[in-house]
Amino acid sequence: MEQLINKGKEVFMSTYAQFPIVIEKGEGVKIYDKDGNEYIDFVAGIAVNSLGYKNERLVIELKEQLDKLTHCSNLYWNEPAIEAAGLLVEHSGLDKVFFCNSGAEAIEGSLKLARKYAKKNLGKDKNGIITMKNSFHGRTYGAVTATGQLKYQKGLDPLLPGVKYAEFNNIDSLEEAIDDNTCAVLLEPIQGEGGIRPANKEYLKKVRKICDKNNLVLIFDEVQCGIGRTGEIFAYGLYDVKPDIVALAKGLGGGVPIGAVIANKKVAEGFCPGDHASTFGGNPLVCTAAKVVIEEISNEEILDNVKVQGNYLTKKLNELKDKYDFITDVRGHGLMLGMEMNIPVKDIIKKCMEKRLLLVGSGERIIRFVPPLIVKKEDIDSAVSVLGSVLEGEI
Repeated sequence: MEQLINKGKEVFMSTYAQFPIVIEKGEGVKIYDKDGNEYIDFVAGIAVNSLGYKNERLVIELKEQLDKLTHCSNLYWNEPAIEAAGLLVEHSGLDKVFFCNSGAEAIEGSLKLARKYAKKNLGKDKNGIITMKNSFHGRTYGAVTATGQLKYQKGLDPLLPGVKYAEFNNIDSLEEAIDDNTCAVLLEPIQGEGGIRPANKEYLKKVRKICDKNNLVLIFDEVQCGIGRTGEIFAYGLYDVKPDIVALAKGLGGGVPIGAVIANKKVAEGFCPGDHASTFGGNPLVCTAAKVVIEEISNEEILDNVKVQGNYLTKKLNELKDKYDFITDVRGHGLMLGMEMNIPVKDIIKKCMEKRLLLVGSGERIIRFVPPLIVKKEDIDSAVSVLGSVLEGEI
């Protein structure tokens, strides 16, 4: 592996602080490096590999589609895209879909759609967007401007104009940020990179009412928390609050890069032909993956597993919290959980990796748990056992 890693350092830009392993293959919730070492994976490609590794149906249907057609462009229709879009409409309660390649692109598309709709229907000065402090929406210019964390914006100024930040879960802060130019509110029902912080149900309901009262477009970023991760196909199902636009990616393709913007009919009419596009968005290969994932995730067996195993993982993490006073909180929904500590977690994650458990941080003091949605009780027991042994050394 060392030779490969050294080659990687020669040819890649220094944008990632990578662990010194080279992943070769995976099966279920386990992955294997080039030396044959087995790891329990509670990262899942950062909430991407929703069906785990080597899902039989996903592999078969992707191979079949490769034999037919990989790409044809959006100059033409293709059946997998139509089928995947139909499933998203069916399960979201919204009306229209745009496919892209990533979460950041889905956010960019959502922001453009909101401004296009507002300017066409509410006035040419309607361009202001309110997002939340401590949020994360991606690395492109629009998405990183919308991200309410200075550390991601460092060195990138001037950022895009027209974006304000309000306090998450604080309705007064949102109301104070609204002005005559505001056209949209963007938030994550569960903040991901911001520390696995769920919205309060009453707060989201009030946000919906405020948006209705002020003719604002409500956008939910479900790039990480959507597609079954909370035990609901869409995280807003936990809150009984429907957005006007929802942005998706990560788990939607089960490991294949695809993003999506879904909108209600009224707001979707903000786009006309030529207003937005994506060369690779919605190609038949990635939409085959999305179709499989949506059909599998909408199966009650998987959603029930997320709820059951999410509750079990929460219980086991709270047992660690009761044992170690440096653990200050365990929070989240389903299989999107965070454990907050009053100490940095970087070394803890590194030591867990050395013991063949993969974890990922969410900020400096929070460990994030986003395993494949097919994770089982025995996998959780193994993972918590490793984590507990590492935490024992922190005393």
